[in-house]
Amino acid sequence: MTQLPRRKLGPRNESKVTLKTIAEHLGLTPGTVSAALNNSPAARSIPEHTKNRIIEAAQAFNYRPNFFARTLRLKRTYTIGVIAEEIGDAYGALVISGIEEYLRKSNYFFLTVIHRHDPKLLQTYAQMLLTRGVEGFITTDTSLKEKLALPTVAVAGHERVEGVTNIVLDHKRAARLALEHLRELGHEEIAFIRGQTMSSDSVVRWNAICEVARELDIRSRPELTIQLEGTDSTPGIGYPFAKQLLARKHPFTALFAYNDISAIGSLWAFREAGLRVPEDISIVGFDDIPGAAYANPGLTTVRQPLVKMGQIAAQTVVDLIEGRGEYVPEIAIEPEFMIRQSTGPSSVRQIRGIAAGTSPLQGGYPAK
Repeated sequence: MTQLPRRKLGPRNESKVTLKTIAEHLGLTPGTVSAALNNSPAARSIPEHTKNRIIEAAQAFNYRPNFFARTLRLKRTYTIGVIAEEIGDAYGALVISGIEEYLRKSNYFFLTVIHRHDPKLLQTYAQMLLTRGVEGFITTDTSLKEKLALPTVAVAGHERVEGVTNIVLDHKRAARLALEHLRELGHEEIAFIRGQTMSSDSVVRWNAICEVARELDIRSRPELTIQLEGTDSTPGIGYPFAKQLLARKHPFTALFAYNDISAIGSLWAFREAGLRVPEDISIVGFDDIPGAAYANPGLTTVRQPLVKMGQIAAQTVVDLIEGRGEYVPEIAIEPEFMIRQSTGPSSVRQIRGIAAGTSPLQGGYPAK
């Protein structure tokens, strides 16, 4: 009888390496191998040299755990759904960095979706994440209007929704830190750049600024207030609006911008107009993104501990999933104030040049 030649085994024909394969190779039980590879509490009783043998064998066999089998066995996915407005900007990147750091240490995985403030996408993506077995949600810069089906934590969430924990900055404290700093430097005519209407912090932050300004007898004048528009996540977002403020020919000695990127864009607009920062105009930003300290000059700004906020969000949702924590509607975060070189004493003489449409040099005041 002629024997048929054996077919070469391809990737689909190769025998699958399982815990049982490694256990038989080492003369151990599958339970012992599983405990060592998953670093479970049961692994504490396994001698260190045995653990090393198991790990070396798993590497030699190119063992890959079966995610679906583990999920079915434990009825857990250890996966969090992160719903963000943007991840390409410094704000979103820092928050997600904090989320990732905590979840990685807790042996959780996360899936991220970007909705760009599209309500339809937000609902669609939430459902998609549910079908993929996530056990909880974290949202960033997202205005939730209704409760999601799982434990949910919202970074910069301001809507009171049952079952959602909001991680929020104390915006009134932040406004006071910035405005008191400018007032102490002698600034009375202060311009403001408001946030885009779709940004979840925009209304709360502006209301806090107006409230503190009234308490400090600082005028917030409509002619010195402008609102950002668009979705640009670079300093280019602030540049045209700072130019519009200058074009109005109303004098001001300081600018309080919605965020750092709009503040840095404004800095370039003022410099292009022949104005010096801080000699002619002081600038205060918000967030303290990594680039703020390296702007020229370094940007004075309100610091949001964004990485920490991401970590707290991740810890909160994991604690809710694991049954270790009780639901709280809000977790307040304290801001800090970073004083750098973009703010200085007010000089009314120099700002008169803005109202006249001339630079300080053209008005006869020498540059330093």
